[in-house]
Amino acid sequence: MSRVAKYPVELPVGVEFMVNESMVSVKGPLGTLTQSLLPSVQVVRDGASIMCKAVEGAPNSGAMSGTMRALVNNMVNGVTKGFQKKLTLVGVGYRAQAQGDKLNLSLGFSHPVVHSMPGGIKVETPTQTEIFIKGIDRQVVGQVAAQVRAYRPPEPYKGKGVRYSDEVVVIKETKKK
Repeated sequence: MSRVAKYPVELPVGVEFMVNESMVSVKGPLGTLTQSLLPSVQVVRDGASIMCKAVEGAPNSGAMSGTMRALVNNMVNGVTKGFQKKLTLVGVGYRAQAQGDKLNLSLGFSHPVVHSMPGGIKVETPTQTEIFIKGIDRQVVGQVAAQVRAYRPPEPYKGKGVRYSDEVVVIKETKKK
């Protein structure tokens, strides 16, 4: 059985939680998130906390109860605080500029790269080499950050490219004669 599922998810003040037979919905000050409910997991509200319990006899119900608890916890944190990923551009001439829901990137190609943000995602560029991707859905924020990083991942010889702010790039030694 999953150890993660043993811990309840605490509901802060001002967060509404609703569950029906197939969906879980969390509404808070930043917005509303919904998630389809797994058939092998039972989600129960107990006062100001939420418990995810495995259904007896269902395959993988122990593991999926921990997964469902983590998803519900991320939903609660998203509608109260939100999530953020920070990207850094390393390289001469690499620039980023946010214009509304579009991110214009100059990454050393012969053309500029324009990335459109999905709904619910905001992008900020406080400097030309920093990108902040913000939103309430943790999965979407991480996916958008991965897509932006994929345009020019850090290369191993000079370290140039788009990287996460906490990412450590191991630099290889060049070939010797």
